Amino acid sequence: MKQANTLDALRRLRAGLSGTVALVPTMGNLHAGHIELVRVARQLAERVVVSIFVNPMQFSGGEDIETYPRTMAEDKAQLEQEGVALLFAPPVDVVYPGDMAKHTRVEVPGISELFCGASRPGHFVGVATVVCKLFNMVQPDIAVFGQKDYQQLMVIKHMVADLAVPVAIHGVPTVREPDGLAMSSRNGYLTPEQRARAPVLHAALQQTAAQLMQGMTHYQQLELRARDRIEQAGLKVDYFSIVDAHSLGDPVSGKDLVILVAAYLGKARLIDNLEIPVSQGRLDQALS
Repeated sequence: MKQANTLDALRRLRAGLSGTVALVPTMGNLHAGHIELVRVARQLAERVVVSIFVNPMQFSGGEDIETYPRTMAEDKAQLEQEGVALLFAPPVDVVYPGDMAKHTRVEVPGISELFCGASRPGHFVGVATVVCKLFNMVQPDIAVFGQKDYQQLMVIKHMVADLAVPVAIHGVPTVREPDGLAMSSRNGYLTPEQRARAPVLHAALQQTAAQLMQGMTHYQQLELRARDRIEQAGLKVDYFSIVDAHSLGDPVSGKDLVILVAAYLGKARLIDNLEIPVSQGRLDQALS
């Protein structure tokens, strides 16, 4: 595996990659979920590039950028084992030369302002900007993202469509622990006692999905029940919402749904989701 830390080195090494190229953008501290993205990328393209960059533009004041886990040596060893062709690990001044506050930004209006965007103002501007820059730097044919960050995936898909970016976006289902907890770098913030309570998020998603499949359409009532269950387990719910799977707006008859949840547990902010295709069970009939 070759490594580039500068734009010149990246361009030189990228020019030597033949065939189709898939990019897996990460912030490092790799876990089994990231490795699944890499393995899917290898199935989709002849060469895989992974980026590791803790993006300051997507963190706001008081968030955990200084304490975000950085495990470069371990990450490189895992990527080597997975047959990654190129690692791009730039410092901040390569991605944002000069004053970052004066840097051009990419904004996807509407969808970026909901849910995580409402709780973390400016977060998705930072995400869209860095992903757009990585696409321009790496020039991949395909980019692979995890569906755990569902809203992020939708923001990126909208950005690519709106700006006619010639990169195919591929989402990969969430990788979970045996008890259902979605794998995340921030799970490491949990104490053992908090970790034991965290799976309630996935349990609440599953219960709500089952109720939707049974034909229940009182969305607000279902959301309130789920919030109560999660809060009884000691988590502080940011949101629990049943929405249209594409726009993240109100549910529409005949359209796929997604249930989104975010909650605080100790120092960790945990997110998860569950997609509900209308083709399954009785949901299509229930929404009509």
